[in-house]
Amino acid sequence: MQSRLEVEELDYLTKNFHLFIKPLPYSTDCIRSVDLLDGKKCASYLDELSSVLRSPSRMITASQFSKRYAFLTLTTGLYAMTMYNKGLDLGIENSLLESSVTHNKSWSTRICAPDLHVTEPAAGKRDEWRNETIRNLFAGHLAKLWRSISETANIPVAILWENTAVRLYSLYEKRMGEGANSQENKRIQEDFEYLISKAPGTVFGETDNPMEKFYFPACMTSSANQPVRIRKTCCFYYKVSANESYCSTCPKVVKKHE
Repeated sequence: MQSRLEVEELDYLTKNFHLFIKPLPYSTDCIRSVDLLDGKKCASYLDELSSVLRSPSRMITASQFSKRYAFLTLTTGLYAMTMYNKGLDLGIENSLLESSVTHNKSWSTRICAPDLHVTEPAAGKRDEWRNETIRNLFAGHLAKLWRSISETANIPVAILWENTAVRLYSLYEKRMGEGANSQENKRIQEDFEYLISKAPGTVFGETDNPMEKFYFPACMTSSANQPVRIRKTCCFYYKVSANESYCSTCPKVVKKHE
């Protein structure tokens, strides 16, 4: 069913996930997401970003980019799906990535969907609608982009998928529960369970479910004061951080303390 975002819903997505409908002025760096499926354009974009991030390699840049891009697209689409019961058309052909370097030399980005279409599930058809919403976001968008970036930057696609999974876990385990009513809490639990254990790999554009692969119980470590879910892959954040610090969930940190 066709629908639309309410003003307060769009305001929340804009403020918290940097989703915009209108592009910024022409002076802002902008690239169509679909253009990143072109090897040469993808390489050029990552190389320019490497300079901004002071990254030592295209591979490390690709990892940092994927974390940010997953935040802009995945968290926006899934938050709307679960909290508003609305599906956003964030197809790769309908997405613009706008970026700029702030006065303190940090990288600022936002996603723009100028032809955003919104749907709602028909009565009794939410499972089918949810499946299609997830398929459009993952198989139709992120999976295609991750394959292109993996080939262009020579980075294992597993790192890109775990970067994606970490964003998904944080969204459902930390952000969505804030102020949720009973109906919303029910959707949060059902949607999260579906994403991490029941959804087939095909809706993610993969043979197996990549969100299930990296999900396991949090545990205590000597490097953290609360239970954390240790990553299986390293995202190489320490290679671009100012003080060469590691993430609290980095597998390299755990090995150091063993």
